Amino acid sequence: MTNDLIALFDADEAAIQAVLKESLARADDGELYLEHGQSEVLSFDNGRLKGGSFNTDQGFGLRAVAGEAVGYAHSGELSLSALKRAAEAVGAVTRGYGGSYAAAPQKTNARLYGEDNPIGAPSFEAKVALLSEIDAYLRAKDPKVRQVTATVAASWQVVEILRADGERMRDIRPMTRLNISVVTGDGDRQESGSYGVGGRRGFADFVTEESWKAGADEALRQALVNLDAVDAPAGSMDVVLGSGWPGVMLHEAVGHGLEGDFNRKKTSAFAGLLGEQVAAKGVTVVDDGTIEERRGSLTIDDEGTPSAYNVLIEDGKLVGYMQDRQNARLMGMRPTGNGRRQSYAHVPMPRMTNTYMLSGDKPPQEIIASVKKGLYAVSFGGGQVDITSGKFVFGCTEAYLIENGKIGAPVKGAMLIGNGPDAMKRITMIGNDMKLDTGMGNCGKGGQWVPVGVGQPHLRMNDMTVGGTQA
Repeated sequence: MTNDLIALFDADEAAIQAVLKESLARADDGELYLEHGQSEVLSFDNGRLKGGSFNTDQGFGLRAVAGEAVGYAHSGELSLSALKRAAEAVGAVTRGYGGSYAAAPQKTNARLYGEDNPIGAPSFEAKVALLSEIDAYLRAKDPKVRQVTATVAASWQVVEILRADGERMRDIRPMTRLNISVVTGDGDRQESGSYGVGGRRGFADFVTEESWKAGADEALRQALVNLDAVDAPAGSMDVVLGSGWPGVMLHEAVGHGLEGDFNRKKTSAFAGLLGEQVAAKGVTVVDDGTIEERRGSLTIDDEGTPSAYNVLIEDGKLVGYMQDRQNARLMGMRPTGNGRRQSYAHVPMPRMTNTYMLSGDKPPQEIIASVKKGLYAVSFGGGQVDITSGKFVFGCTEAYLIENGKIGAPVKGAMLIGNGPDAMKRITMIGNDMKLDTGMGNCGKGGQWVPVGVGQPHLRMNDMTVGGTQA
């Protein structure tokens, strides 16, 4: 294992910097991004180890930015000859261009997570034993359990960023995750429940007996609730969203629309609305990459900019976008630490970190009690969003009817349908219980996947469109 990636090249740092300086001499910006990564995934299904994988990958990506144009080349070969070939390729965008190389990102001494590689602890044997124990525990817990799938995953990523002005930055990023999925059955009917937890830390907090049993119990509870669920009604109704993971709707329906590239190109429903009221009074949305050990947090982003606490919507007004360096420069704004990429094989772009809505002043019980007839959505599964129009559709994986201010029967097949900017204006009550998700989010954009966090308090939204399965 290594945390000095320059040492893996067949040339010294001076030779590498010489190539970098020459290739980016006429660029507005750019960098050499070096990465060494390791990952392990073990999956236990139906009483046996179903799959296991271990992967090691390393390489570099060289980027040159000239105005709106980006030249990018990458290679898994850490050699001077490969770097020179990459420099020739990216040089296509700077030929005849007279850019002024941008200043380096501000440096930071902050460390948001440790540097230890979590893959080796606990051992392979201990992880398999844990997965087996989770499977046995759930099968003994309830006779309705028909299938158990449990997965542990860990990764360790070393990143170095070299710039043509001689600046060099490094970040070492651990990640762990435990997932439990349960299928219960009653006759011909089967329903599922799941639980996931993770973050930029070791497994110690996740694999204690108390911790994994609580997660297993939650997955089973959800599956049993869904087994008793009735068909969801359809129509316009008031909706209460639970705290925590339901923030995934905020992430998708609003967060993506506040990323700099979509707004610079005016393809976002929020484009040109800075300073305008885009949500109900009291709604404040932030993207915060500075929370210690959270799944979406970054000490520095993938361009070397320190992550930050960025207010996007304040008291209902749009006050900021999430920016990488290129889009920030083209829009006359500052980078916000949101330049992210999946790996050295990908170009950075504006991406979310941990995106959530701040608490209001209403107890959750008061919010639910205020609804005469509606839907209480506790958890979401998959969804679809159109960034340009803001339209979204989200499926509820756990939801209940609300009748006369009380939580009623669980329902299945409920779909929440709406428009992001419009939905934000339909918020009439904001809970005092903001909660982040348990650390299981992944976000896709432009063919790239990165880990993220979401969160929110309980919310009441009036007159939302609900799709259902009730005849």
